[in-house]
Amino acid sequence: MRQYSVALLVGSLRKDSFNRAVALAITKLAPADFVFKEVSIADLPLYNQDADGHEDAATLAFRREIAAADAVLFATPEYNRSMPGVLKNALDQGSRPYGKSVWSGKPAAVIGVSPGAMGTALAQQHLKNVLSFLNMPTLCQPEIFLQYKEGLLDANGDIGAASRGFLQGFIDAYVAWVKRHLA
Repeated sequence: MRQYSVALLVGSLRKDSFNRAVALAITKLAPADFVFKEVSIADLPLYNQDADGHEDAATLAFRREIAAADAVLFATPEYNRSMPGVLKNALDQGSRPYGKSVWSGKPAAVIGVSPGAMGTALAQQHLKNVLSFLNMPTLCQPEIFLQYKEGLLDANGDIGAASRGFLQGFIDAYVAWVKRHLA
């Protein structure tokens, strides 16, 4: 059976990130042929075009990990009505030098969780605009704008009973999306 390698990018550097916790819990709902690996963005320097062609070790390692993945799942918080700067920086680092983007053609999906009632709706829209430019076919439905509140995760860090069916539907749609785009 084919294995699908999915890079998990979390747009938060916070140790106790809601987005990391929920993203890791959602990945447990995927079938066994989908293997998720979080790719850290914490050590990436700010993108500077002067570094094109002689990138640092962290940037080269990041690009290798994304290039090796079949697909990408993004989990983004919302900062000031947009995606975090560290996530945008990671997208820029992976897209350069010009003509050598590691993102192109990789099927993607975006999720997000926030304590606010809107979830991460605006951040996700901004992120999806960038993913479109990067030539990443991105799952549009179902959209996952989660409000982080009691019961979203259980004591074991798994998706709580009230949200499990909805999020199982999301991961099932994402799995089908990836398989269709990689067929």
